[in-house]
Amino acid sequence: MAIEIFNRYEKKYKVNEYIFVKLQNRLSEFMEVDSYNKSQFTYPICNIYYDTCDSQLIRASLSKPMYKEKLRVRSYGTANTDSKVYVEIKKKINGLVNKRRSGMKLQEAYNFLESGEPPEIKPYMNSQVMKEIQYLLSRYDLKPKVYLSYERRAYFEAGNPDLRISFDTNIITRHEDMRLESGIYGSPLLSGGEWLMEIKTSRSMPVWLTQTLSEYKIYPSSFSKYGADYQRNIVSSPIQAPSDKISMIFIPARKPEETFGLVAAH
Repeated sequence: MAIEIFNRYEKKYKVNEYIFVKLQNRLSEFMEVDSYNKSQFTYPICNIYYDTCDSQLIRASLSKPMYKEKLRVRSYGTANTDSKVYVEIKKKINGLVNKRRSGMKLQEAYNFLESGEPPEIKPYMNSQVMKEIQYLLSRYDLKPKVYLSYERRAYFEAGNPDLRISFDTNIITRHEDMRLESGIYGSPLLSGGEWLMEIKTSRSMPVWLTQTLSEYKIYPSSFSKYGADYQRNIVSSPIQAPSDKISMIFIPARKPEETFGLVAAH
């Protein structure tokens, strides 16, 4: 059984589409595309974040403490109740991100997170992580708070899978219908054409990467997807028209193959 545990530093950057295209050409010189991107330009990641009724976890996270944690269930694409998903605890300690996750069937995950009682351990589960999830559930009264999905393009350095760079776009959220099997729909979190780039590594960045960031004037941005959604939600005007609050289906500005054609043209 693969151990689903990751320790690394993560840096985030916001880039526009012009810089995104330039970076694809540069990264292809040093990195390989993720296996999920072999047959599709981007692949969907869908999450449900769990929190207390008063959003204790995300409020604590936004205060930038030395230690913070989140709990989410993740699927790659729209799941059904028998699909394999991952229940993840994501911690950050003095800047080091620790992600621990266990595979589960979606219905098993729902039952576990609602009752606090883990299912019978199966070969696709990580028993130690299951105990840690159970402990977290015992400390907080956690409920599904937000659905959050996005399209991702990801790379890893040739010969060095420790270095990963991902680009997320079409980030959408919703606060009702907290079911992964309900499909990908919601309200956009970023402006059209924006990409959130993340550099993930347990070591220092290679010289070529720091030179690339300098060349294109790309600077770190403190951005949490769940945090940005929470902040947007609490500052929304109470007199806002209902039509501005309902969920919408988000249609990408261009098809993945059209984006790929744009990359190839530069």
